[in-house]
Amino acid sequence: MSLPVITAAPLPAGRGVVNDVALLAHEAPLFPVDREMRLGVVAAARADAPRRIGWAAMFLKGYALVAREMPPLRSWLAGRLPPRLATSDTSVATLAVNRVEASVDRLFFARLTAPDLLPLPAIQAFVHRHATAPVSEVFRRQLELERAPAWLRRAILRWNHRSLSPKRPGRIGTFSMSSLAGFAAGNHFHPTLCTTSLCQGPLDDTDCCRVTVIADHRVLDGVTAARALARLEEVMTGPIAAELRRLAAAPDAPPATAA
Repeated sequence: MSLPVITAAPLPAGRGVVNDVALLAHEAPLFPVDREMRLGVVAAARADAPRRIGWAAMFLKGYALVAREMPPLRSWLAGRLPPRLATSDTSVATLAVNRVEASVDRLFFARLTAPDLLPLPAIQAFVHRHATAPVSEVFRRQLELERAPAWLRRAILRWNHRSLSPKRPGRIGTFSMSSLAGFAAGNHFHPTLCTTSLCQGPLDDTDCCRVTVIADHRVLDGVTAARALARLEEVMTGPIAAELRRLAAAPDAPPATAA
């Protein structure tokens, strides 16, 4: 029997930063907490809205509203000797965005400051722009970091990860979000540099979906994550659904467009 033929090639463009994030995330004791959410009222309000609002935009705002009430969701472990608990007064969301470049999937990270203060159409416009605009325009800093040597990239990410600088939320985020719901799949335990990361699966036939918070055990415990998920369901079926209904009731609203 002949041996298999092995080919070797350099890592594809974009794998460096993703690999660095995965390696650094491995150092944190991350754990997932799940909740099955009943989101029928949200789905109905979304269907009636004249502007198509994606689930990512709704969850970004909903989780930021929860984080406004729960400081641990805006906190991270900073420093080393001794470690301290840093807390930002503003949420910054880091959204994982898949882009196809030269027929190759690439993962990028888009950051949105204070999604709790933005209307849903503005958040949807942010998501759409980062999903469609030229990569060189919307992910310039990540591309610059990718061109740096591996040791330097990791040093920069590690310093930002544990930094007390006011710039830290904008460079890492206070929470992240990644979802494969659009592919009818769930990714319920992905790596993250944030204290918490949110992901949701697709809605089933009863308008329920599995929502997961991945949390850093050094900063918070399972009870806090479970309470955050329970509150998130209340926010999604309350303020988020209400905002969607206001969009539907707004005069001269433009027609819905694809998410």
